[in-house]
Amino acid sequence: MNKTFNRLAPFIQEYIYNNNWTELRPIQTAASEVIFDTDAHLLVAAGTAAGKTEAAFLPVITVLHAENPCSIGVIYIGPIKALINDQFERLNELCKEADIPVIPWHGDVSQSHKNKVLKNPRGILQITPESLESLLINKNDDLVRLFGDLRFVIIDEVHAFMGTERGCQILCQLARIAQATGKQHRRIGLSATLGDYSLAQEWLRSDTDKEVITPKLEAGKRNIKLSLEHFYTGDGADAYETNAYSQYIYNLSKDSKCLIFANNKAQTESIVAALRQIAARKKEPDIYHVHHGSIAASLRQQAENAMRDKDKPCVTAATLTLEVGVDIGSLERVIQLEAPMSVASFLQRLGRAGRRGKPSDMRFVCAEEEVLEEAPPYEQIPWQLIQSIAIIQLYMEERWVEPFKPVKYPFSLLYHQTMSIIAANCEISPALLAKRVLSLSAFQYISQDDYRLLLNYLVDIDHIQKTDKGRLILGMNGDKIVNRFQFYAVFPENLEFAVNCNATHIGSIAMIPTVGSEFGLAGRTWQVLDVDFRKKSVSVKPSEGQASTFWRGGSGRVHTKVLQRMRRVLCEDTEYSYLQPNALKRLKQVRELVQGLGLDENYIARLPKGKCVIFPWLGTAGFKTLERMLNTFCRESLEIKSIGGSCPYYITVRLPSYKVDNLQPEITSLCEQRIIPEHLVSSREAPQLQKYDEYIPYPLLRKAFVHDYLDLNEVKF
Repeated sequence: MNKTFNRLAPFIQEYIYNNNWTELRPIQTAASEVIFDTDAHLLVAAGTAAGKTEAAFLPVITVLHAENPCSIGVIYIGPIKALINDQFERLNELCKEADIPVIPWHGDVSQSHKNKVLKNPRGILQITPESLESLLINKNDDLVRLFGDLRFVIIDEVHAFMGTERGCQILCQLARIAQATGKQHRRIGLSATLGDYSLAQEWLRSDTDKEVITPKLEAGKRNIKLSLEHFYTGDGADAYETNAYSQYIYNLSKDSKCLIFANNKAQTESIVAALRQIAARKKEPDIYHVHHGSIAASLRQQAENAMRDKDKPCVTAATLTLEVGVDIGSLERVIQLEAPMSVASFLQRLGRAGRRGKPSDMRFVCAEEEVLEEAPPYEQIPWQLIQSIAIIQLYMEERWVEPFKPVKYPFSLLYHQTMSIIAANCEISPALLAKRVLSLSAFQYISQDDYRLLLNYLVDIDHIQKTDKGRLILGMNGDKIVNRFQFYAVFPENLEFAVNCNATHIGSIAMIPTVGSEFGLAGRTWQVLDVDFRKKSVSVKPSEGQASTFWRGGSGRVHTKVLQRMRRVLCEDTEYSYLQPNALKRLKQVRELVQGLGLDENYIARLPKGKCVIFPWLGTAGFKTLERMLNTFCRESLEIKSIGGSCPYYITVRLPSYKVDNLQPEITSLCEQRIIPEHLVSSREAPQLQKYDEYIPYPLLRKAFVHDYLDLNEVKF
């Protein structure tokens, strides 16, 4: 053991010996030195299973043990309840010898337990942003007593928050605590998935005057096993029926500890239902689970427990709920269905396997419906296969990870924090409200004029009222919004029906079912017995066979660099070593198609009957910007009859045959002009994309849309 070990609290040294650690890991030594020897914030950026949690908590708990705070000493913020529960088990064992309480605080924790904490606030508070918002509103008068001696705030999976309104919410919350207590805490960010450290450092230090130190460690060589295979599926509605595709996944996962990642809930349900059918036909045991946000907490816990059981095989299909660092034991393999949305997501999922010195084993499986040779070319390109290759290559060649883009005009969050601060104070003067809100770094680009426009609008719609003394209070309509527990979250709530079988809660579905109909949930098929529309609940019984599932598909932003790398995949002649026979064959076919169309040199392919297809190779923001440019500036001049396509892959345009030759020069000319973003949104438009946008004046919504959702700088043709 090294010198840093000797500086840790005695009970931590004993814990390390009892767990048979032979040494502190490099990141743990480096992080401890920052905590012990500086007053800076700390960014712990290291690979999955590198010991980041201990790197933060070993020195932090030592500091708490040496000088016991007279309030809650540490706030740990996690993105999901499952991660908080998982970290509680690890931390509680470490802290019980020192009499430092570890307090999980979220919707599943009993009120009696929370009351004990409120009565005697101390130790480590583990909390979600939503529960922290509740505390700030409902315990505003107790903030000094709760957090007056707060030393550290640890933000886990920090990459999941950066560039999102939820991340901006956290920054607002931490600044409000500092305002209330008059004391500045130190922040520690943890992440296994960061590209540009400087962006993360700038985010972490928001609203503070401390620097951020990121220990630079020599990256060890990562042992990775990768493969990518491709399948055609039938033309039925369900691509995951028991065919060669699902049989291949069954063989990959058989008798192992395996995590299957899908990009939406419906995919997880469908593949587990198919695997169960195969296992039943072969008279093999049912080792299959589903894990996503619409599954009952008890069933998610069952899946996590089964994954941790060292002695039994287990296969769980999940969305991003298991992408974050919940400890599910030692996985043998990760299977990815289709392409992940980003390199960052790929890295997170890759990191779930290969712990404790074993190789990271990840298998991509892509499927598409077989198309006829006469189908238009954009339907003949296996987009998911090409995107998977591009994402793998960007990491393997450059170690590139998407940088996050800060939200410039988070007006939905501005509404939320305005209402939260008014509710917390009961009443407040307009000047003090503006000072508190506009001083928060999340709103640094919002002018006083914009804020005055918002406040006047909220008065008009009775979300806030002015008292006789000119102070602001909640209005009747605003009171209805704030006094619902859903208010604490800045992301939209899902309007789903709860599903119950006898007295067991199964999960929820995003549809209105009919009695007698069947649907899939938790990897099983259920028949509807009764629907209670008032309680939004469904009574079901188990049924045989495989039924459809009811959720919208996954969504997200794809970066332009991913699309540009996809173009290179199609145009270069490289044979990637991880491609399996079907994938190799399919890539060769599509490269011949692309070469025949001349897409290595051109962005537009001409189709029969005055139809063209544009391959812009732009990310989501750039693609939507180009689409709007065509609609705004070209529809009339080119006599465009219709614009369609699939974001961010291709745009289809139908126009008179004699105008087809003008399409590319027109777009090129547009890209060279100095267009301002406001030209792309009409005065009648007000896109409502965030939770509270319906309460934002239209001029502000247009400003947010053009600056945060479109990107003229990306559009190069």
